[in-house]
Amino acid sequence: MKLLHNIYSKKQLKIDMLHDSRSRYTLSFYKYCDINDPITLRNKMYIIFLKLEIFGRIYISKEGVNAQISVLKENINQFKICLSNLDNIFYNIHINQSLDIRKSFWMLQIKIRKKIISDGLKDKNIDFNNVGNYLKISDVNNILKKKDTICVDMRNEYEYVIGHFINAIKIPGETFRSQLRIIVDFLKKYKKRNIVMYCTGGIRCEKATAWLKHNGFNKVYQIHGGILNYLYESRKNNFEIKFQGKMFVFDNRIAERISNDILSICYNCGIPCDDYINCKNDFCHKLFIQCTLCSKKYSYFCSSQCKKNYFSKK
Repeated sequence: MKLLHNIYSKKQLKIDMLHDSRSRYTLSFYKYCDINDPITLRNKMYIIFLKLEIFGRIYISKEGVNAQISVLKENINQFKICLSNLDNIFYNIHINQSLDIRKSFWMLQIKIRKKIISDGLKDKNIDFNNVGNYLKISDVNNILKKKDTICVDMRNEYEYVIGHFINAIKIPGETFRSQLRIIVDFLKKYKKRNIVMYCTGGIRCEKATAWLKHNGFNKVYQIHGGILNYLYESRKNNFEIKFQGKMFVFDNRIAERISNDILSICYNCGIPCDDYINCKNDFCHKLFIQCTLCSKKYSYFCSSQCKKNYFSKK
């Protein structure tokens, strides 16, 4: 079956988005479930979302759906109705909403993938329905205070370094796949303690907690809806927020400021800074932290050598 696709250039779509003054919210949702015909679901979703002027990046596979989207404020209720009517798997699905109203996406991409998040797990006996207990946001701070609780961050290093929960443990590894390879041995000394896991929206914790439980861990919890839901509900209900710094996001915004704490340093000079940019040299395109002074000094390149290489190829 032929896939529907954009007919306009990415450049033009971005220009159109930036010139549109209407308010948008960034939403995200995921669902692990059996999807027999991902292509048919993908095309149905594409037609509906295009009519509602929804932008974003959505992955569909036989194991489920993973979506980060930008929806017009005026269309949010209609979007939720259309999503529920699209397929039974979306009935009563949890949807995270960012309070940051900066524009995040400018085109609609719905891709078919082998998995909605790559895990590298080959054990076919894992029960992905047997996941860690969901923590209500009203209970998160209380359990994190307990001496027999450890808080585990399941995100990548570049996400963790600019912001995380107070005293959170980072699982080593450059990717989620590499983290899952070592997580059982890394956490075995905490096996008798409460293990509270979190990620941005919850999708990585579904697999991580299921993998731990498959390997004999019993006191495993996950923050329902991840950091996104924790922040939304905490602000809504005036709960104390235990997350410090910035939250990394995978869209045009790069990160959301959560607190005034600066947890990281400039890649070039080492002063406190948490502003990510991509190196101006497209052959490098390194994602790194750079302060304002160094951005001017290096002209938005990651180093003098990278800048020199860029202009030598001009």
